[in-house]
Amino acid sequence: MVSIELTEISLRYPVLHPVELSVKGTFKQLATGGRILASGRRTVEVAALEDINLRIKEGERVGVIGHNGAGKTTLLKLIAGIYRAQKGRFRREGRLATVINPGNGLQMDVTGYENIENMGLLSGMTLPQVRAQLDNIVEFTELGDFLSLPVSTYSTGMMTRLAFAMATVASPEILVVDENLSTGDAAFVERAQARMTAMMRRSSILVLASHSVDVLDQFTNRVILLEHGRIIADGPVKDVVAQYSESAAAKTRR
Repeated sequence: MVSIELTEISLRYPVLHPVELSVKGTFKQLATGGRILASGRRTVEVAALEDINLRIKEGERVGVIGHNGAGKTTLLKLIAGIYRAQKGRFRREGRLATVINPGNGLQMDVTGYENIENMGLLSGMTLPQVRAQLDNIVEFTELGDFLSLPVSTYSTGMMTRLAFAMATVASPEILVVDENLSTGDAAFVERAQARMTAMMRRSSILVLASHSVDVLDQFTNRVILLEHGRIIADGPVKDVVAQYSESAAAKTRR
């Protein structure tokens, strides 16, 4: 059965040779990032995720929300297998596709067409399957002749188009997306939303980090709220978004 399970997960970032933290810097960190566990002239350790317990079952579409530095992208990268936790147990069942960083998985020194083949093969597709989807991918990206050029010549938006097209063409059972539905020009956002809707008919689990309430409303049926690397709320979209909005408003008033 397609599923994701995180039990008592903790993940920490070591920061080597930091400048001594000032009082002002410490308060800024507490407001915007993970919890600082130790500081000095040689090491700082930041708890990016702490005591995460999360179970996602087949059919669920889970939004992830929180302030900048709350741990959203770290959580998605852990689910994707990019990061490993130092503590806890992680289990994932199902074919995975991710759109986390636009350049993730892209080789900068080869063409868009070559990247399409490479990324398709890495996702588990055969070369004939990739080539059968080529017209679909090319049409969606609208990159035209740029697909014959090295990806190093692309803008971030162009890389996002290519990465998103590849992530959503392979019929994954689990799709992990970070913010990308709400970026880019209006025409791209509209087409990305249509593609995501079509993809959801083929997949079992969606995990989507976004600051857009409209995007969360449209694509998720459950939201978790992260704060300083901890899950502080998990429930229906409207309830958790309301709690996040109240928390953000309270921070603004301080």
